[in-house]
Amino acid sequence: MTARPQRPKGRDGVLSSLNVAIAAVDLAKEDSRITQAKAAFGSVGVLLAIIRVGFSPSINRWLM
Repeated sequence: MTARPQRPKGRDGVLSSLNVAIAAVDLAKEDSRITQAKAAFGSVGVLLAIIRVGFSPSINRWLM
């Protein structure tokens, strides 16, 4: 039986998924040659960063 790596659960899983998505969007933005696509990828990257800040445990503790 092959060992499968454990995926983080809960908030840690969401944060790691958001980090991967942000990195992928940034890479797509850098590789894009179309100005409109760069603008769209930039907007998506900012939106994902805002969502990541909302899920950050240190920020939530500070706000409450």
